[in-house]
Amino acid sequence: MNATSAAQLQDTTSLSTNEDFAAMFEESIRSGEGREGSVQKGVIVVIENDFAIVDVGLKSEGRIALREFGADASELKVGDEVEVYVDRYENNSGEAVLSREKALREKAWSVLEEKHKKNEHVEGVIFGKVKGGFIVDLQGAIAFLPGSQVDVRPVRDVDPLIGIAQPFAILKMDRKRSNIVVSRRAILEESRMESRNEILAGIREGQQIDGIVKNITDYGAFIDLGGVDGLLHVTDISWRRIGHPSEVLKLGETIKVVVTKYNPETKRVSLGMKQLEANPWQNIESRFPIGARLKGKVTNITDYGAFVELEPGIEGLVHVSEMSWTKKNIHPGKIVSTSEEVEVMVLGIDPEKHRISLGIKQCQDNPWKKYADEHKAGEVVEGEVRNVTDFGLFLGLNSEIDGLIHSSDLSWSEAGEVAIKNYKKGDVIKAVILGLDVEKERISLGVKQLSKAPEDSSKDFGKGKVVTCTVKEVQDDGIGVEIEGGVTGFIKRSDLSRDRAEQRPDRFAVGDRIDAKVQGKGKKANSLLLSIKALEIEEENRAIKEYGSTDSGASLGDILGAALSQAKAAKAGKAEAAEGDAPKKAKAAPKKAKAADDEEKPAAKKSSKKKADDAQE
Repeated sequence: MNATSAAQLQDTTSLSTNEDFAAMFEESIRSGEGREGSVQKGVIVVIENDFAIVDVGLKSEGRIALREFGADASELKVGDEVEVYVDRYENNSGEAVLSREKALREKAWSVLEEKHKKNEHVEGVIFGKVKGGFIVDLQGAIAFLPGSQVDVRPVRDVDPLIGIAQPFAILKMDRKRSNIVVSRRAILEESRMESRNEILAGIREGQQIDGIVKNITDYGAFIDLGGVDGLLHVTDISWRRIGHPSEVLKLGETIKVVVTKYNPETKRVSLGMKQLEANPWQNIESRFPIGARLKGKVTNITDYGAFVELEPGIEGLVHVSEMSWTKKNIHPGKIVSTSEEVEVMVLGIDPEKHRISLGIKQCQDNPWKKYADEHKAGEVVEGEVRNVTDFGLFLGLNSEIDGLIHSSDLSWSEAGEVAIKNYKKGDVIKAVILGLDVEKERISLGVKQLSKAPEDSSKDFGKGKVVTCTVKEVQDDGIGVEIEGGVTGFIKRSDLSRDRAEQRPDRFAVGDRIDAKVQGKGKKANSLLLSIKALEIEEENRAIKEYGSTDSGASLGDILGAALSQAKAAKAGKAEAAEGDAPKKAKAAPKKAKAADDEEKPAAKKSSKKKADDAQE
């Protein structure tokens, strides 16, 4: 082979070798790119300066800090095979970027995803706190534990749980976002559910059991029986009355309770504490007989009375009406105070409802009885007007009791509403005792009884009698009149006339003389109720009866006209015979003549009104 052939062969061989190397290099690059983001096995070739040089079969090795190997870093040596995560097959320095931590994390993610699919528990360690919860290491994968998922109840101190391997349930996984949410509470609830079923299976009414106060409310407390919550109502905490359960119980406290009721269908458990003690209400009637006087301590004051404790667990109610003989309509807090020792009397007992009625005033002298023993009806007493009301006066008889003077017993001549205006609070007056009622705690008094009642002249005027009277007062609701003999009367507005248009008090003036018919006794003594309307109706009926009927075709005006003519004729005849009549008859004639004149006016008016009505028809 000449030199030229040898050179050509060498060039051909060199070209082939370069092409092979280039192909291998390209393949190496493609192989490295394909392994990015995956876990690969590598060999430690060098350990120096806290780093391990690992060869994973790429064009260059990668450096991994020994701290990423954790506790196993001290046992590493050259030639050991380890799993690493390939971040990049080459960086700016030409080295592969590898990570031991990411390799462990990727491996852990694969395991966790598999367990999450099967709803299996995973083991982890709480190693840090963040906003809203804690960080958990799940054998290389980092997870978030929300604060609400730490325990079945709020946990004040989580430090004892940090650094301890314990089971967790995976609630959520998102590999793309590297997000894992776990729960410790779910594990505890599963455990509690198993324990709850075991406890409920063996629970019986009357069973005594220890429990922990889990929650306190206004109506009771919830007791944790080890996975089962039972309600301890406030009325079952103690035999004595309790305002709030917190007076006896504290959160987290362990107490002994008894199962008072259990419903297998609803799984509800009712508990009691007082049932563990002897019932103090047994034989209560023999210990506190009715009428017995005892001493007790005021435990509570309400608007309607006060509760008094007679012995531990036994309380009775003193109603406000049983507190004082004389202090009425007053708040019980102004009579007794909390923790005050008082003497009471047993008024009634209801053992089934656990109620005792007590009284304080029964242990004191009854001032009403004492006054009734010292005074009698008809006796004159003196006192100060303590109060003025619409219906009368309250007169102070002594420092404790008052007597009532009703407005109708103030004056013989004035109406009660008028007479009461003559008195004011603080006036000292005399009165007569009219009646004493100890049971109703009432003493009736009268002022007008201090003088003799005036003779009642109104008895001479019976119902239906026609009288002539003088107008003395014009009011909105009627007119006041005076009759002979000092008798007064009142004509209501509706009785001023049969015609509604004429029922106006203002058409009368003081001094007018009018005739009216007696309707009955008035409210005041020696007074009458009168009616002009009734007189008009009576006269009309009498005229129709004597002189004709409207059914015969004659108008009311014609009938009354005939009546007036007859009356005038009678008047003329009586005038002629007046000379031989007695003085009494002569005196009566002018009155009847006036009545005839008075009848003539309304008759003419009514007749014209009738004609006007006929014309319209």
